[in-house]
Amino acid sequence: MVFSTDNEQRMDFCVHNATWEPVDFDGIKLMRRPLLQNVKTDAELKPGFSKAAQMQWASKRKAAAFKAKERYVLIDLETTGLQHSTDEILELGAIRVEEGAPVEEFSKLVKGNKIIPSSVIELTHITQEMREKQGLSLEESLRAFIEFVGKDLLVGYNISFDMDFLRIACKQCGFPILANRCLDLQNVARRKVRGLPNWKLTTVAEHFSIPVKAAHRALEDCRLAYAVYCKLNEM
Repeated sequence: MVFSTDNEQRMDFCVHNATWEPVDFDGIKLMRRPLLQNVKTDAELKPGFSKAAQMQWASKRKAAAFKAKERYVLIDLETTGLQHSTDEILELGAIRVEEGAPVEEFSKLVKGNKIIPSSVIELTHITQEMREKQGLSLEESLRAFIEFVGKDLLVGYNISFDMDFLRIACKQCGFPILANRCLDLQNVARRKVRGLPNWKLTTVAEHFSIPVKAAHRALEDCRLAYAVYCKLNEM
């Protein structure tokens, strides 16, 4: 996706579920197409398959092997509301996964000017007092979050919601807009699971008999999303 932003080109790229990546080439942002190099056609196809079929099969095997080893970061945000243009980030959570196992966690409360609505306090159990005492400024917490995720693939449930808030926050703080590849688990669940009353993370988790805690906190939701992702991969 190409979107407008405050840089020299007045535009940037966002990729989703793809191996193409945005790169800076002498000050110009371009899309780098991955090269299929050193692919061995050891897929044990029977004689008679064309070279194109062998290459396609080998490419799929290579992609599957890459997926098993791929490093990614699960992310989740808690916010004061649903409108990214007017509401604020309340909490940032993330879990880094390497070779299928969680290896590092990130969690930060974020200070802000907006009073937390009672409905959000009831949902998250995050109070105004907690936010003021434990929270960091948006700039501090966002800088730490960006350093944590790096350029890794970002995985989340309805991740477009989180990315909208992150892009607004990056713009407010004068940081480069995140251009990481993204994978939306909600889309994966819609493709693989049938017969659910809705597509909330908790509903999908309950479908897989994954325990769901009462409070919605960013890091806890990342753990829940990881458990759901593992179940979806088994399918």
